[in-house]
Amino acid sequence: MRQFRFSSQFLALLLLLLQGCVYLPRTTVVYDADCRITSKRMDLQPVQIAAISGCSNDGCAALLVAAGATAAASAVISGSIVVAGNVVYWFEKQGRCVREN
Repeated sequence: MRQFRFSSQFLALLLLLLQGCVYLPRTTVVYDADCRITSKRMDLQPVQIAAISGCSNDGCAALLVAAGATAAASAVISGSIVVAGNVVYWFEKQGRCVREN
C-alpha cells in the first residue's frame, strides 16, 4: 500500500489559503419595494483572524488541522444561525407586509 505524503509547497499553499479564516453571521437591512418596508437578512461573512507563518514539519500539520477544524466548525455553527435567523426574519416580514391590491 502506497502512503500519500504532502510536499512542503503543497502545505505552504494550503496554509496561505486557510490563514485562520472563520465564518460569522452578518445581518443586513434591505428595503422591500413590494411591501414598502425594510426587513432584515442574514448571510455568512468570512473573517480572517490570524495568519499562520513560521512553522515546520509536524508543526505545520498540526496548525493545518487546527485551522481546518476551526473553519469547518465556524461554517457549520454560523450557517445554522444564518438559516434560523433568516426563517425568523421571513416570518417577521410576512407579518408586517402590506401589499397593494
